[in-house]
Amino acid sequence: MNPIQQLEQLISTHHLWEDEKVFARNSFLVTKGTINTQVFFITHGTCRVFIQDGDEEKTSRFGYKNSFIVALDSYISSKPTFFNMQAIKQCHVKIISKASLEGLLQQSLTHILLWQQILQALIYQQLEREVDILTTSPQERYNRVFTRSPHLFQEIPHKYIASYLRMTPETLSRLKKS
Repeated sequence: MNPIQQLEQLISTHHLWEDEKVFARNSFLVTKGTINTQVFFITHGTCRVFIQDGDEEKTSRFGYKNSFIVALDSYISSKPTFFNMQAIKQCHVKIISKASLEGLLQQSLTHILLWQQILQALIYQQLEREVDILTTSPQERYNRVFTRSPHLFQEIPHKYIASYLRMTPETLSRLKKS
């Protein structure tokens, strides 16, 4: 069982899920400028995390079935988030507050290490993505994401994938054809 599954099971076993919600397609789980320290576990659907930069939306992350997603900046700082979190498809989530999660984690060193493992994987993914954006060509970025996450291209509309890869939808379409 992977660390994400372990944490979800641990929260369920301790009956700590505080809410369950369904977000309609295109509705927002979190909006820029709000303080949100909740942790969402996606049981069905997909969502994206993005920043609004003028007229352009810049996607930084996707959330899928059986994954956690959080406004990490707000979770860490308890300050307003820079990000929007939006359902791409109808999204079913279970929700736990930061306080409840941290209470659970403090019960055991094993729980703390599990959470640390999840955060380290997230940080590594973000660093890997940053290196990709800064140092690789659009073709290389496309190839790496396709290799790492082929399901992305089946679940996520191409305009959001293009935003994630920092290219136009037309460039993405050309790369897919080549």
